Amino acid sequence: MIDSATKAQEIARGVIGARLAACAQISGPVISVYRWEGVVETAEEWQILFKTTGSRYEALEAHLKVVHDYDTPEIIATPVVRGSADYLTWVTEETVAR
Repeated sequence: MIDSATKAQEIARGVIGARLAACAQISGPVISVYRWEGVVETAEEWQILFKTTGSRYEALEAHLKVVHDYDTPEIIATPVVRGSADYLTWVTEETVAR
């Protein structure tokens, strides 16, 4: 999550440009309600979903920690249980470091 559509697009373009993910999808705005430093907050945010491989996760996480504005950005991985072989091949090919 990030607090503006512009920042979300900048982060997504940087990740794709660095071949850390094959695709980024931005959704939002969404309303997030959370506790931060003991206070319940409400914020409008944009979510970025990256499609990458397990072998590129560490580099993607490191990159996001550098470019993200938040002290504790939401970075989580969801494993792919199944998927189209053609699509998964494309993701692999697009995330090969060059």
